[in-house]
Amino acid sequence: MTISTVPPDRNLPISQMRYDPRFQVETKADNFDLASAFRLVRRRMIMIIAITALLMAPTVIIISGLKPAYQAWARLIIHQPLATSLGADESHSDLLDAKSETERLLSRSIAERVVHELRFNVRPEFNPALREISFIDTIRAKLRGLFDKEKPTPPVRDNIDAIIPEFFRALGVWHEDKSDVIQISFTSNDPELAAAVPNRIISIYLDERKDSLGGRLDSAQEWIRQRITEQQARADIARDAARNYQESMDVVSKEDAQDERIKSLIEVTGREGKIEESRLEVKATISTLEAADNASVAAENIAVPDNIATKQRDLRAQEQDLARLLQTYDGNAEAVVDLRGKIQESRADLNLATKQYLQTMRAKLAALDHEAKSIQSILAEAHEKRTRDAMVQTELTRLQHIADKEQTALDKLEDQRRDLAAKAMLPGAELEVLSPASVPIASQGRGRLFYLVGALLAAISGAVTAVFVIEMSDRTVRSFDQMAAMVRTIPAGLIPRLARWENSKTMFEHMPVPMFDEAIRTVILSLKQSNGGKLPNSIVVTSAHSGEGKSLVARSLAIELAAAAIPVLLVDGDLRRGKLDSFFRSGLMYGLNEFLNGQADIRDIVYRHPSGIDFIPSGRFSLQRRTRSNGLAEIIEMAGAAGQIVIFDSAPVLASTDTVHLTALAERTLAVVRWGKTSRRAVEFSLQQMKGSRNSEIVVAINNVNPKLHALYNFSDSELFSKSLMKYYNLKS
Repeated sequence: MTISTVPPDRNLPISQMRYDPRFQVETKADNFDLASAFRLVRRRMIMIIAITALLMAPTVIIISGLKPAYQAWARLIIHQPLATSLGADESHSDLLDAKSETERLLSRSIAERVVHELRFNVRPEFNPALREISFIDTIRAKLRGLFDKEKPTPPVRDNIDAIIPEFFRALGVWHEDKSDVIQISFTSNDPELAAAVPNRIISIYLDERKDSLGGRLDSAQEWIRQRITEQQARADIARDAARNYQESMDVVSKEDAQDERIKSLIEVTGREGKIEESRLEVKATISTLEAADNASVAAENIAVPDNIATKQRDLRAQEQDLARLLQTYDGNAEAVVDLRGKIQESRADLNLATKQYLQTMRAKLAALDHEAKSIQSILAEAHEKRTRDAMVQTELTRLQHIADKEQTALDKLEDQRRDLAAKAMLPGAELEVLSPASVPIASQGRGRLFYLVGALLAAISGAVTAVFVIEMSDRTVRSFDQMAAMVRTIPAGLIPRLARWENSKTMFEHMPVPMFDEAIRTVILSLKQSNGGKLPNSIVVTSAHSGEGKSLVARSLAIELAAAAIPVLLVDGDLRRGKLDSFFRSGLMYGLNEFLNGQADIRDIVYRHPSGIDFIPSGRFSLQRRTRSNGLAEIIEMAGAAGQIVIFDSAPVLASTDTVHLTALAERTLAVVRWGKTSRRAVEFSLQQMKGSRNSEIVVAINNVNPKLHALYNFSDSELFSKSLMKYYNLKS
C-alpha cells in the first residue's frame, strides 16, 4: 500500500471550527426521461441480451421448421337456371342466396369427396398420423400424462375424422358483402394441390347440387301425385253433390224459364198497383159524393160520366137563364116560374143520376177489393215460391262453388306437377366462374427472415420490458441519494469493486489499486471530519448482513492507517464466523473468544504483523461463556493508552447482538453497505439498532461499487468515478 502525502498526525491540535463530511449528499428528483431509459438499457445490456437469447432460442427453432405455404383461390357467381326465371316477375332475381350456397360449399360431403379424390390421407401436411412427433409435443404429452392416467390413442393412418379438421383449416370460403361473388381459397405446401382443391370443389358442388335437387324433385313429385289423387276424389264428390241436389230439388236452371217467372211476377205486381190506384180513385169519388149535400156541387169536384156531366151543364145553363130573366122580370112572372120548375126537375134528375153513379162506384170498389185480394194471394204464392227457389239456388250455388274450388285446387296441383317435371330437366344451379384457381407462383406471407426480424424485435421488447420491471422492483442501495431520508447518517464515500485477481493479492505486496486506495482514504477522512477533525480512538466496522465486504473495509482501513505510520489494532470481533486470521496468518492459538472467557491473557492474543498492524483474531467459535463482560472496554482502554486506533471487524448487526453492545463502547461506527445487494429496508433497520447516545451519527460507506454501471445511473454521485476510471484504465493499458 502506498501513500501520496505525508502521514498526518492524529494528535495535532485543531482549530475551533465545524467539520462537515467531505462527501455531501445532493438529493435529486427521481425524474424519468429518455436519458434515464438509455442509461437503464446500457447498464442492463447483458441481461437484455440473455433474455433475448432465451426468448429467441425456441422461436428460431419454430421459424426454421416453417415451410412455404401457397394459396390459390377461385371467384365465382352462382345463378339459378335461366329457364326457371322465364315468365317470372321482373323484380325476381336470378341469383341464389350467397350465404346458403357458401354453407353448401363448406359441407362435409364435399370435403370428404375432395379428401378421397385428391388422396389427402397420404400427405403428412393434412394427416396427423404421418407426422413425426416433435420434441415439444413429446413434452406436452408427458405433462398431460401426469394428470391424465388414460393413455392417448395414437392417430389412425386412414382416419378421415382427423384429416377433415386440417382440410377445413386450410380451406376458406366467403362472399363479399357488397356483391354476390363467392371466393374459394386453399392453402397448402404443394402449389398444385392448392390450385386443384378450389376447382375440384366447384365441380363436386355442381354434381351434388344436381343430385340434391333431383332427389328433392322426386320427393316433391311423389307428394304432388298423392295430393292430386286425393284432390281428384274431393272434386268428384263436390260435383256429384251439386248435381244430385239440383235434381232432387227440381231447380230450374234455364235462363228462359227464369225470365218467364220474373216477367209474370212483374205483370202481377203491375196489376196490383193499377188496382190499388183504381181503388184509391173510387174511394175518393165515393167520399166526395157522400160528403156533399148538393149533387151538382159534388159533381163539379170529381170526374163523372158524360150523362151526369150533360145534366150538370144543362142545370147550370138553366140557372144562368133564370138569372137573366130575373134581371128583366119579376120573380112571379110566368116565364120565371116555368123556368124554376124546370130547374127543379133538372136538379132532381142530377141527384138521381149522382146517386146511381155512387152506387155504381161502390159496386166497382167491391169488385176492385175482391180483385186486389186475388192478386195479393197470387203475389204471396209467387213470393213464397221465389224465396224457396232463392234458397235452393243459394245452396246449389254454394255446392257448385265448392266443386269449383276443389277443381281449382286440382288444377293448381296439376300445374305444380308439370312445373316440377320441367324443373327436373334443368340443372341445379348455373355457375359463372370469374377466375378459376391457378397454380400460385410465389408463397403466401412473409419469408423466414421477416419472421426472424419480427421475433427478434418482439424478444428485445420483452427483454427491455422485463428489465424495466426488474429495475422498478429493485430496492437495493446504489447511491447515497437513496439514503437521504435516513436521518443522522454521514456518507463516507463509495468504495469501488476489486477484481478477483486484485482481491486475491495481499495488500502487503505493494500492489496499488488507485481507485480503491483513494476510496479508503476518503472513508478515513470522513471518519476524521465526523469526529471533530481527528481520528476516533475506536471504530466499529459492521454491516446489516454478512458478505457485504465489511472485513475487506476493516483490514483496508488498518493497512492504510499503518501505511500512514498511525498505530493500529485490528480486532476480529465476529466471535462466531471471524475469518481475518486466515488473511494475517497469525498462527496464534488463542483469540478474542478465549480472552472474553478468561482462558487467555491480552498478551496471548495480540499478533504483531510486519506491516505495523497489531491484530487480535476471533479465536475458537465453540466458546460461548464469557466471564469478562467488560473485556472489549479493556481492549479499547489498552489501545488508547498505547496510542493505537482500535478497529473492530464486528459481526453483522442483524446476526448478532454483540455488535450493538460494541457500537455503544466504540467512538465511531462505520456501516458498510454492499452496492446493489443490501436492501434499503435492511440498512434502515440496522441503523436503528445501532444508534444510541454515543453513536448518534453513523458513518455509512457503500462498498463493491461497479464504476461502469454506477456511472449509468441518474444519481448525483454517478460521475464520481468517471475521471478516476479513465485514469485507472489508462494505467492498466
